[in-house]
Amino acid sequence: MEKKTLFQKIMDGEIPGEFLHQDELCVALRDIHPQAPTHILVIPRKPIPRIAQAEVVDQELLGHLLLTARSLAQKLNLANGFRIVINNGTDGGESVPHLHVHLLGGRSLTWPPG
Repeated sequence: MEKKTLFQKIMDGEIPGEFLHQDELCVALRDIHPQAPTHILVIPRKPIPRIAQAEVVDQELLGHLLLTARSLAQKLNLANGFRIVINNGTDGGESVPHLHVHLLGGRSLTWPPG
């Protein structure tokens, strides 16, 4: 049996988490180490380790994650702008081996992100 990721434990109720969104494909919750006033994680229920390991069959799910992030941005009044980030691998800033989308906003975001 494979070890559960942190996000799987949160989705299974083993670790507490406040869900801002839940549906059959994904959940969304606030990042515990926010990098902006609004920092939401949109996490697929399917445990894909990282975007580099997503497959063609995941195409609909990946689109759903982005549209869910967009919907949350609207609900959270990020009309002035927001950023969507997907980290991949150690050099890409990945800290949890379970694909997730970062939704950041609530302040002016600089470029390059660093």
